[in-house]
Amino acid sequence: MKIADVMARDVTTVSPETSLKDVARTLAEAGFSGLPVVSAEGEVLGVVSEADILVKERAPERRRGGILGWLLEPSDAEAQAKLEARTAGEAMTSPAITVESTEPVSRAAALMVERGVNRLPVVEDGKLVGIVTRADLVRAFVRDDALIAREIRDDVVLRQFWIDPESLAVSVTNGEVSLRGQVEKRSIAELLASFVERVPGVVAVDSQLTWREDDRKS
Repeated sequence: MKIADVMARDVTTVSPETSLKDVARTLAEAGFSGLPVVSAEGEVLGVVSEADILVKERAPERRRGGILGWLLEPSDAEAQAKLEARTAGEAMTSPAITVESTEPVSRAAALMVERGVNRLPVVEDGKLVGIVTRADLVRAFVRDDALIAREIRDDVVLRQFWIDPESLAVSVTNGEVSLRGQVEKRSIAELLASFVERVPGVVAVDSQLTWREDDRKS
């Protein structure tokens, strides 16, 4: 399953010139945690988030600390720039973490976990075409067993490994996959099982695949 299959195509964005007041209003009204900052040409320049807005809220506390508060505050040019920001372009985090629409949903999941983000702008040829969220990935995980089995046969077995799906027995029960049959090499059997594990909705893989040639022997 590709990111294009689960992403939302109707994306709320802001321009670099959008005021932080307007950004905060949009975040609050739409219930988003962040918004892509997009150029007039559709290029994703960065992301402005609730955290970027909260930097502004923190400023009065620093001022109340007087000169000592300023002296104790770490010298960070980026943090200072965000503190003085007035527009989305000045406050945004850049470059934005993006994904290609043609990448598998597992790529988006990995990035969200590694970077600690809840949503990712989706691009094609460098231009914004959608947004994918953690909720989108969760919905992709809750899929019918028949759909999972079909994707394994068509996208993994046939398109990625060029193996006739009819030569293997693939069954899925509550997200648990059973693989039976014979392939050409041991390395293919191992790779095939690992690729099946990445299919959205797969909980576990029981691979009993055999092979005609053990190419793992030293």
